[in-house]
Order: sequence, then structure tokens, then C-alpha cells
Amino acid sequence: MNYLDAVILGIVEGLTEFLPVSSTGHLTIVEKWLGLDVASSDVTGFTAVIQMGAIVAVILYFAKDIWAIVRGWVTGLFKPEYRGSFDHRMGWYVIVGSIPIGIVGLAAKGLVTGPLRSLWVVAGALIVWSAVMLYAERRGTQERHEQQLTMRDALVVGLVQCVALVPGVSRSGATISTGLLRGLDRVAATRLSFFLSIPALVAAGLFELKDALGGSIGVGQTVVGTIVSFVVAYAAIAWLLRFVAHHSIGAFVPYRIVLGVVLLGLLASGVMSAT
Repeated sequence: MNYLDAVILGIVEGLTEFLPVSSTGHLTIVEKWLGLDVASSDVTGFTAVIQMGAIVAVILYFAKDIWAIVRGWVTGLFKPEYRGSFDHRMGWYVIVGSIPIGIVGLAAKGLVTGPLRSLWVVAGALIVWSAVMLYAERRGTQERHEQQLTMRDALVVGLVQCVALVPGVSRSGATISTGLLRGLDRVAATRLSFFLSIPALVAAGLFELKDALGGSIGVGQTVVGTIVSFVVAYAAIAWLLRFVAHHSIGAFVPYRIVLGVVLLGLLASGVMSAT
């Protein structure tokens, strides 16, 4: 991998990590286009580590909110009168909601980095999950706001987040759709998606760090990809929050379907190989 490859992949990661279009799916497609071995532990490790740039962007963008949640959660541990506060409850929501992806991610690591990296899977998931996104927009009442989040919301969204381990589904697409189906408004569902992404992506990045830095991909390329990912992701977060306040996530569906159909055509015609 050269530095241009690292920059391209950093841009792709930053743009797609939080949009409901699947960052893993896009990275797999672009890695194949660049001639990289998507099944290599070096490449999968690099992919996980540059996600850290995106997650740093989330932490900085929501720094005040995160500090309030951490402070409220810790305070509530020692002072019972604070345990009903939103920030204390939100701390528990993020912790409990992150447990499923931690368990499933470790248990299914070989499957996720192996057979599921097939572009056939990516194409199919892009198309199939688009139907779920449209259904969520149609059925979601959006009658509840962030202050009305419950532990059940966090657990259900956290469980469905595991589905996003399948490349092409999209972690944000899965979690935002589930939030909508739970009756949350788009902004509340999107913010919950962002907060649940922090433990999941940090854990994935740290777990894969040894493969990314100990393999054939240089430290310099990894650092460059991570920095680019951070800058682009920060801008994408700000844009997405403004977008979902007034627009349906169904707006991303045509792009997902077109990309999935084109990818299926390229695979069926032999222009691209699945792995």
C-alpha cells in the first residue's frame, strides 16, 4: 500500500463511516479496485485502525455531551439522587448497548474478516438493508425524543448493531433504522448511533492494531489514512446531523441500490472478483 492508497481509503472511511451506506462495504470495494488483498490480515487491520480517526472525530464533535455523560454516570454511582438524571442513564445505555457487539464481534471475527468480506455479500446487503431503512422510515412514529430514551431502546439498538458486522449493511443504517422503529425521532436515533459507535470502533481498532502495524503496511501509511479519516469524518458528522433533522434516511436508498446492482453486474460479468 502506498501513500496515495492510504489517502484514498482514509477519505472513503471518513465519508462512509457514519452515513448509512456501509463503510466496510465501500472500503472492501475500493481495496479491491486498488488491487489489495481484502482477505489479508494486514488490510483488515489497516481498515479497523483508520476507523479510529473517525471515532476521534466523534469524540471531539460530541466532547461536551460525552463529558456530561461521563460526569453524570460517575456522580450517580456515588450519589443516588443523581441516578435518575439523563446523563447518568445515558452512561448506562451506552455501556449496556455496547455489550452485544463486543460479544458477537469477538465470536464471529473469523467469519467477518473471512467469508463475509465477499463482494457478493456486500452487494446483497446493500440492497436488502435498503428495504429495512425504507420500512423504518414508513413505520417509525418519531414521537419520542432523546430525553425519553430507555434501557430497552439501547439494548435493542445495540443488538441490531451486530447485524452491521455484515459488510454492506451499515452500522449507522442498522442503528438509526432500529431507533426509528423504536419510535425515536431521527436526531435522537442518530445521536444514539454515534454514542454506541465509540466503544465498538475503539475496541475494533485496538484489537486489530497489531496486525496493521506488524504487517507489510507501513506505520506512515496507517497514520496518514487515520488522519485523513478524522478530518473527513468530522465534516461528515456535522453534515449528517443537519441532514437528518429535516430529511429521511431513505434518501440514501437509491445510491445503495444502484451501487449494489452495479456491483452484482460487475461480479456476474467477471469484471471484478468477489474476494
